[in-house]
Amino acid sequence: MKHQGHQKVIRLPKFLCLVVLLWLALIASALGVVYVTYDTRVKFNALETLRREQSQLQVIWGQYLLEESTWAAYGRIEKLAEEKLSMTVPSAENIMMIIADNSDNEG
Repeated sequence: MKHQGHQKVIRLPKFLCLVVLLWLALIASALGVVYVTYDTRVKFNALETLRREQSQLQVIWGQYLLEESTWAAYGRIEKLAEEKLSMTVPSAENIMMIIADNSDNEG
């Protein structure tokens, strides 16, 4: 009978070690899940912040393009030329056509 009791004492520490190892694995797994969840939320928030910033920058870029087209509009340039530089569109009789002679460049 001592022999059977002795076997139970030997099995109990092995079983206890297995339970402790499983508990440690469970705790490590739970901590891993918590860390990955936290990290995912942080990165998702950073991604959403970058998306909002991208959207704002696209709006600003569109405004700059609109402003650029406004500043380069022919009507505006013509108005400034007339007002600030006293320039006028020449009449048809004041326009001269000059034909370039390309024979000098051939050679």
